[in-house]
Amino acid sequence: MFYAERIKAILEEKLPECTAIVIDDVGDHEHFTARVVSSAFDGKSLVAQHQLVYGALGDHMKSDIHALALKTFKPSDWTGE
Repeated sequence: MFYAERIKAILEEKLPECTAIVIDDVGDHEHFTARVVSSAFDGKSLVAQHQLVYGALGDHMKSDIHALALKTFKPSDWTGE
């Protein structure tokens, strides 16, 4: 089983100045929602931001995570929602 806390830890370790909020949507350890704030997103398109997140999660996106609803934010755009 894969846990939201593990996704959070991976993202916060691999992305600079990262804060991640990850929720296991249905409690099945496969479907997650994540809000990710990182300075790595500055100057990047939304697609590039998402690619950074997927890259940080690596093979977990192929094996452990079935679905990830993702919202990314630059620190200057984060309102704490």
